[in-house]
This record gives sequence, structure tokens and C-alpha cells, in this order.
Amino acid sequence: MYIEALKKELKDKKYRMTPQRELVLKVFIDNENDHLGAEDVYRILFSNKHSVSKATVYRTIELLVDFGFLRKLDFGEGIYRYELAKKNKMHHHFICKICGKIYEIEEKHLDILKKELENQGFVFEDFDFKIYGICPKCNKKTKKRIENKK
Repeated sequence: MYIEALKKELKDKKYRMTPQRELVLKVFIDNENDHLGAEDVYRILFSNKHSVSKATVYRTIELLVDFGFLRKLDFGEGIYRYELAKKNKMHHHFICKICGKIYEIEEKHLDILKKELENQGFVFEDFDFKIYGICPKCNKKTKKRIENKK
């Protein structure tokens, strides 16, 4: 689905579908539940014996963002992370401050907020809601550590 759509988009905009562009997009498809940085993509390609330069990975990712295939995310780590842009499937993120894992929160949990703001005249095109805290796994570990000290 994504590969064919990218081929069409590239052709419409007078670009070529190169093997490197396809490989970069496939990394995101194969790691759909992860939020990868450009370096992560490069490492995955390198570890799978694909010869794609870092510069090509970075340029391809920016192209995929520009064409709407990837969403660019900033979790305050000093790097950008990316995920497949899924049409009509808004979601948001919970970031664990201990382990750094990023969990997706479906939009249904934010419908009340969205409706209230729309009632006030706001028009939504896209938004990214981030919650920072401690995930259940780290919370459980922290509680165990505290109990063991008693």
C-alpha cells in the first residue's frame, strides 16, 4: 500500500523511485510500532547489509515527511523521530521518563477536549499531544525497589 502510493507520488512530482527510497520506507513499514530516528533507520539498513549512505537516509526521510508518508515528532530528546502517517488515525504519545519507551494513545481519549475547542471556533488540521510520566512497567519496578529498602 505505502510502496505503491509512494511510487505514484514520486512519479507525479517527477521523482524516481530509487531502491534506497524504497528501503527506507520499508524500514518504517517493518517497524510500524516504533518511533525511529534517522540514525536508527541507518543502523537497521546497515545491519541488514544494505549500502545506503547516512545522507541518503536523511534526505529520503525528509522527502517522505514532505510527501506526507511520515510524521516528524519531537519528544525533547534533541533528535527527531518519525512514524508512518496513517490517514484518519490520529494518536498521541505517552513518554516514560525512566525507560524512554513511547506508547501510543488513541484519539478517542481526547475527543472531549477536541470537541470543546471546536465549539470555541478552533479548526483542527493536525495536532500532537504528549504526556510525560512513568509507564506501568517502570512504576512496578520502582515500587519493588522502595519495598525492598524497607
